[in-house]
Amino acid sequence: MWDDAFPSFLIGLREGLEGGLIVSILVATLVRAGAKSRLPQVWTGVLAAIALAMSFGAVLTFTAASLSATAQEAFGGALSVVAVAFVTAMVFWMRRSARSLSGEIKEKVAGALGMGAGVLILTSFLAVGREGLETALFLWTTARAAGESAGPLTGAGIGLVLAAGLCWGLYRRVLKINLTKFFTATGAVLIVIAAGVLGYGLRDLQEGGVLPGKAAYAVDLGGTVDAGSWYSTLVQGVFNLTPTMTWLQVLGYAGYLAVVMTLFVRGIRATKPVSATKPVPVTVPTGTTAAALPEAARGAGAENGPQAAAGSGTRAAAGAEAPDGSPVGAAAEAGPAAAAAAEDGDRAAAGTHAGTATAATTAAATGTPAASQAGTPAMSQAGTPAVSQAEMPTVSGTVTPAASHAEAPAASGADDPFGRGGVGGVRAEGADPARRQDRGVRETPAEPHAQAAVARRRRPAWVVPVAVVAVPAVVAGLVVALGRPKPAGAQTVAVSETECGKGFTAPRPGRQTFQMQNTGSKTSEVYLIDPATNAVYGEIEGLAPGTTRDLVATVAGGSYAWRCVPTGGTAVTSKAVRVGGGAGATAVVPVSEQDLATPLKEYKQYVERGLATLVAQTGRLNADIQGGDLDAARADWLTAHRTYSSLGAAYGTFEDFDKKINGRPDGLPGGVDDKDFTGFHRIEYGLWHGQSADRLKAAAQQLDDDAAGLRKAFPTQAFDPGDLPLRAHEILENTLQFELTGQTDQGSGTELATADANLAGTSELLTVLKPLLTSRASHLLPTLDADTARLRKLLDAAHQGNAWTPVNRLDAITRARLDGATGQLLEDLAPVPDLLEIRKSA
Repeated sequence: MWDDAFPSFLIGLREGLEGGLIVSILVATLVRAGAKSRLPQVWTGVLAAIALAMSFGAVLTFTAASLSATAQEAFGGALSVVAVAFVTAMVFWMRRSARSLSGEIKEKVAGALGMGAGVLILTSFLAVGREGLETALFLWTTARAAGESAGPLTGAGIGLVLAAGLCWGLYRRVLKINLTKFFTATGAVLIVIAAGVLGYGLRDLQEGGVLPGKAAYAVDLGGTVDAGSWYSTLVQGVFNLTPTMTWLQVLGYAGYLAVVMTLFVRGIRATKPVSATKPVPVTVPTGTTAAALPEAARGAGAENGPQAAAGSGTRAAAGAEAPDGSPVGAAAEAGPAAAAAAEDGDRAAAGTHAGTATAATTAAATGTPAASQAGTPAMSQAGTPAVSQAEMPTVSGTVTPAASHAEAPAASGADDPFGRGGVGGVRAEGADPARRQDRGVRETPAEPHAQAAVARRRRPAWVVPVAVVAVPAVVAGLVVALGRPKPAGAQTVAVSETECGKGFTAPRPGRQTFQMQNTGSKTSEVYLIDPATNAVYGEIEGLAPGTTRDLVATVAGGSYAWRCVPTGGTAVTSKAVRVGGGAGATAVVPVSEQDLATPLKEYKQYVERGLATLVAQTGRLNADIQGGDLDAARADWLTAHRTYSSLGAAYGTFEDFDKKINGRPDGLPGGVDDKDFTGFHRIEYGLWHGQSADRLKAAAQQLDDDAAGLRKAFPTQAFDPGDLPLRAHEILENTLQFELTGQTDQGSGTELATADANLAGTSELLTVLKPLLTSRASHLLPTLDADTARLRKLLDAAHQGNAWTPVNRLDAITRARLDGATGQLLEDLAPVPDLLEIRKSA
């Protein structure tokens, strides 16, 4: 679980920190602008963004769950590619915008303060919503790649909690992080992770049939790397690199990593740090207007950070020559205060006093109160913050230049994302009506604004937060409900001996459930078919009279009809209906007994040759034991047993001979000493447990006789052609259950030799079935060939000559590789019995 948690942890930490910084800057800007009453509007927008992200994740999850397996692969692959595009854009955007992020957000908030509550809600929603959608999409793709959700969700949760703690520490000035370096480092790691997600997405698109090259492997380390080992699991979970990768995966991974990482590193080298400009002392002559001040003097505090502002304020105040009692006296008091604050390390306080000093100095230079030109009372006390041009709503249509020069500096996003250097000294006059009235500003709101204020007082505070959460959730629910195919009960279709498909109308495209009701008196086989090719989309076997069962099938563009085959009766086919839309439904071309006649004939010939070889080999084994040569008997025993084990598909045909020739002592009253314990395993037990040749002579003779009897009886034994597709899966299923667990071993330690013989028998079976599989699932054959070669390579490495490593002596890694390779081959063989099942609809 934890190996799958790291990518989600990193995306949660990074996206959480981005979103948290945005929220913190929003909050800090409002607090320092004296607009704490507007904070609920910010949190409402944030809450709406979170609800939208969670709803988006729910839509992705439930929409994908309703798709067919192939469509799920294509859907997941496409979204993986989209997620990589979003993450890549986010990495480059954040590296480029980290320094200017604070200023941009403050500018938007300043504009929103003068408007209605909805604008501020929208501002915070848009600022946080993008991060939420990116996080939801990336988490969905990583959870799908991991195959489970516990690890990715746990990692994301830890990352988000840590991000929240870091943002709190930055806001409270407990921590100081160089955000530029942080986003650069995490950006590089995310590019590597995104390359793995891209490779996984391309593989999904190949599995979904969208892209070619599904079986064109560039890397196949399945025989040498244990997919279940801790290191392999870690690499797969973090980087999405698997032991087996196609050429498209490798090219996509390497190409993305080479191009994007090169551009990212080149962008880092091209970025130069901005050097701070030293403040220049300015002496302001008496009577000089604020507009006549040099730009350097006006902006000294706004461009050089809090400490520079403090110094500028001190020098400006000290250099101003004015009569006693003029406003310059206030500035002279503010300058030392700002300098002292800067020396004490209180950057926020320094910025406040510096801004005041600058404003006071300018006022002194003009000889008038700083705000008098705009019709606003002068700020006569050094502790009163000056009003910035960007945040003060005007009354007479003009803005005091002095106020504009008292603006707080925009802090670098890499050092202080909250702009404490100057925002602490900035307050929006328009944000607090009470303060405007206290200062003598008269404002008569327009009638619409008054009505809106009354409406806001009447509306409960919880209405808007509940609405912004409920709306995305309801919309997501509607999308899921309307987008998913209808469950069972969409159509009830009646079948009988004389009529099939009564009540059937053209269904809607998608996954559909039909209620099949047998109204006749005979049990019937029911098939949903393509009448042109007889291909089967869905089936119910043995629908008894008077019963109703569900048939689930995926419907796409094409023709559909029902075919009913009652027991002992003639097949009845309904009238065909046409469904519009593109193709996409998977149908199985039915197989008849006649279709399997040729493969059966070829396999029986293979078995007859094998039995002839077996009789010769058991004869030599018998001769060895009769002559007392137990060493030769051990070698000949293994040879003969491997030959018999390669005939696995015929076990059901051998009837009682199989129990006599290859029976185990399990379940016998006397165990290994029971008189009914005969055949290969009885001789194996004696040869490897020190029994004498005399004790084994009877068993050897009986085995030789039974082998000869089987060879004679086989041509007349009934061989069900339907056993061929079933045995293609069952042989190795028994191998995994018995041989690879050591349950069949009676002392020789040759279970892997038996497994190798079972694999040879399965390969022969697939050879005779290949023509039928080629016309029905040609894409499956290259995969089966690759799986077989991988397993055979592992088995070949487990022996030298006739010496095989016992299963119980294999190291854990090798054993896990064998189990994994066998399990993978079994998984890919699973469709074969269904594809080649004999259907009466044929």
